[in-house]
Amino acid sequence: MEKPQDKNWRSKLHEIIYEADTPAGKLFDVVLLIVILASILLVMLESVKSIDSKYHDILNISEWIITVLFTVEYIARVITVKKPLKYIFSFYGIIDFLSTVPKYISLIVGGVHALAALRALRLLRIFRILKLARYLGASLRLMSALRASRAKISVFLFAVIIVSIILGTIMYLVEGEENGFSNIPKSVYWCIVTLTTVGFGDIAPQTPLGQFIASLVMILGYGIIAVPTGIVSAEYTSQSRKDEKEDKIKKPLHLNTQVCVNCSTEKHRDDAEFCYHCGHKLNDE
Repeated sequence: MEKPQDKNWRSKLHEIIYEADTPAGKLFDVVLLIVILASILLVMLESVKSIDSKYHDILNISEWIITVLFTVEYIARVITVKKPLKYIFSFYGIIDFLSTVPKYISLIVGGVHALAALRALRLLRIFRILKLARYLGASLRLMSALRASRAKISVFLFAVIIVSIILGTIMYLVEGEENGFSNIPKSVYWCIVTLTTVGFGDIAPQTPLGQFIASLVMILGYGIIAVPTGIVSAEYTSQSRKDEKEDKIKKPLHLNTQVCVNCSTEKHRDDAEFCYHCGHKLNDE
């Protein structure tokens, strides 16, 4: 049996870690954000050999301190929820584990420096912190606009691929192997690079006709880049108008950052007292 005192401290710790409605919760998120950014900076500095050779000990100690902090946070997240396995195997649970374990593996097994790159996954944890109220509504609206646009964008990308294959084949016939267009796949690669306005310059047309076609591809590229942006913007505007109409009928539903201690469900109403998924009381004392 769990003592009332245990319930009390677990409930308070859960509120601090998983929610951003309280001063303590906001402070926790801000500190966590700073530590995440510091850890990413350490990963980048370690990859610079001149810096790593000079400050290796300092960087290593700093990384161990951050790893221990993340480990304590990970354990705290597990013990403060009633269904630990749901958190452990959730998206953020896996990210938390993968971004913490490399340092311990390097201690047990030598020569696994390549695993250090996994620590960059900590940057994904910022998305969890950005669930603060002023960002949440806009992010949900953007995700909704992207989902609504996926069919149109898929058709558009398919059309771009077809155009790239056709133009790449034409450039292969016009320029030939002597000008670097040695095969159709390589010519299609040139077309994609040019169409996206990247322009690596590793292959360039030499004939007047090829240069003319390349100019058309460049101009076409500017229009192609604008199309997906326009599609998503139109859907975003439509979604915003829809939300405004709904807000006139009912209260906004997406400003609450409370997370159910029982099932870890988010996105509750502002005035919610119970979880809409499992019925457990929120902020259970």
